[in-house]
Amino acid sequence: MSGSLTPVEEAIAHLLSQASVITETRHLPLTESFDRILAQDYHVPADVPPADNSAVDGYALRAEDYVPGQALSVSDRIPAGSAPSPLKPGTAARIFTGSEVPAGADTVIMQERVEVTDSGILINAEVKADQNIRRRGQDLAQGSLALGKGTKIRAQEMGLFASMGVSEVAVVEKLRVAILSTGDELVEPGTPLAQGQIYNTNRFTLLGLLAEAGCDVVLCETLRDTRSVTRETLERAAAQADLIITSGGVSVGEEDHVRAVLEESGKLSLWRMAIKPGKPLAFGSINGTPVLGLPGNPAAVLVTFLIVGMPYIRTCQGRVQIHPVGQQVPAAFTVTSPSVRKEFVRARTESASGDTRVCAYPNQSSGVLSSACWAGGLAVVPEHAMVAEGDLLTYYPFTELLS
Repeated sequence: MSGSLTPVEEAIAHLLSQASVITETRHLPLTESFDRILAQDYHVPADVPPADNSAVDGYALRAEDYVPGQALSVSDRIPAGSAPSPLKPGTAARIFTGSEVPAGADTVIMQERVEVTDSGILINAEVKADQNIRRRGQDLAQGSLALGKGTKIRAQEMGLFASMGVSEVAVVEKLRVAILSTGDELVEPGTPLAQGQIYNTNRFTLLGLLAEAGCDVVLCETLRDTRSVTRETLERAAAQADLIITSGGVSVGEEDHVRAVLEESGKLSLWRMAIKPGKPLAFGSINGTPVLGLPGNPAAVLVTFLIVGMPYIRTCQGRVQIHPVGQQVPAAFTVTSPSVRKEFVRARTESASGDTRVCAYPNQSSGVLSSACWAGGLAVVPEHAMVAEGDLLTYYPFTELLS
């Protein structure tokens, strides 16, 4: 395995080329479908709305029956949910928001522009056809594609399904992921620290990230720093999971066993990426199950998961949108020492006097996870680049990176 650094885009492309799309599906009630991925296309079974309906409370009439200053008698009252009779010529019908417009009517005048008199209604507004009417099929036309395979179901999609009368949807099974933390120094929160010990931060960061990514964690263990335990646990995880994610153990130290086991007993197809933070990133497989080896430093785990891991997971899920969409925002910080690695700066946008700029956390050490709690996303500093205040940088909000 070469010691050269793989560019970020090349590394992502390699991972995506190795991704296997999940083929297992299940049908879920619409009430349980939030945040799942559609396994098939859905076409509109019937027009939405199913009939012309009123957009306001008011009066339905035929525009040509309106004569300025002349009252129109009210011949009907149409509450929402009722089937209206055809409108009698030369009259108006009292109508409410969402009520079906009666045959013969071609406009609705809102009640605020109408004066009710003993002889009928007087209209104090311009009257023309098609006012305040939501036409049949205006939202969705029968037979058209409503939602495509690979769409992530949000609240909006749940509502759209309901509007079509769909009560059950086909979704992709969740990706099964094993989390393996490495290091004899790691202990769980709630345990007093002995000298030389630290809390297992990465386990909990990854649990949260994978939950947001819509994955199931099927195994979550801490590996002791021995070659045999690392090999046995990786092989056991491979039998249970679609993807194994490790943190630590992929650098060049004598106690970094994950990379060594992949080289000896599996396959290592990527190691060391030109990214900051997170250079010691590895990708390979054990017994046919892909292994994504993340660095050990907490901020590097977060960054590499978001930048490399999430596109891979989205591809496995069959998602439509694989890559995040960034914003171009002027920098409020400087970079005077160019790096050979692309840097993902923990940052957030701030506005002053109508001017929005992206600000960097002062300490960008890969061990400073508090920077990510302060930040709203990641700003990208390209390889070999210096940054002056006001230079445009690509900024990815965390919400976009995890959507």
